[in-house]
Amino acid sequence: MIIGIGCDHAAFDMKKQVVSYLEAQGHEVRDYGCFSAQRCDYPLYGEAVARAVQKGEVARGVLICGTGVGISLAANKVKGIRAAVCSEPVTARLARQHNNAQIIAFGARIVGLETAQAIVDAFLGAEFEGGRHQARLDIISDIEETR
Repeated sequence: MIIGIGCDHAAFDMKKQVVSYLEAQGHEVRDYGCFSAQRCDYPLYGEAVARAVQKGEVARGVLICGTGVGISLAANKVKGIRAAVCSEPVTARLARQHNNAQIIAFGARIVGLETAQAIVDAFLGAEFEGGRHQARLDIISDIEETR
């Protein structure tokens, strides 16, 4: 699977480790930045990964900042994107199964590497269940379009 990844300075070291983990599992990873631990603005990288997902350049996205919140907010501003902040694997799995999230986000200051890997595994291993969940996503899309 082709996965887009992005982070801010607070998560630069964790991003490198997550990239290595994903590549070891056979995934192709496209890194949208940041590319150093120097202070930067997380919205730029949240948007970059979200746009790549929106355009179909990558199948899924992983975003990491200090908490996961800020970078996910930026990604969610891109039309059609559903980015979910996850601090444990159950939420990551359900975000995919019930909400058809294309992107997960987590915080390098919140979770350790093992938990980050478990979150990624749960997210990538799950599929959208459709059915009753699709009707709710249709309402969300309607909000995005008209309200």
